[in-house]
Amino acid sequence: MKYKGKMKKDKNPQLIALGEKIRKLREESGLSQEEFAAQVGLDRSYYGGIERGERNLSSLNLIRIASTLQREVGDLFPTISYLKIVDKSKFD
Repeated sequence: MKYKGKMKKDKNPQLIALGEKIRKLREESGLSQEEFAAQVGLDRSYYGGIERGERNLSSLNLIRIASTLQREVGDLFPTISYLKIVDKSKFD
């Protein structure tokens, strides 16, 4: 029997690392996901997906998140050396 529901995709390790970094910065700001998402202008469930690495967010959303955190956009990203550890096959 063929599966007719939505197939669950594997999460991308780089997106998970990005989401973890954004979560860390948000938590340092002292805001809940709901409060932060409202300030950024994103739906809370969409924003939660960013932090879980389920969303490949646009540059505009990265800029909005960085602006709300009062950070440079580059501060949102994990280091390349960390990303190499997370998923060697993508960077070797």
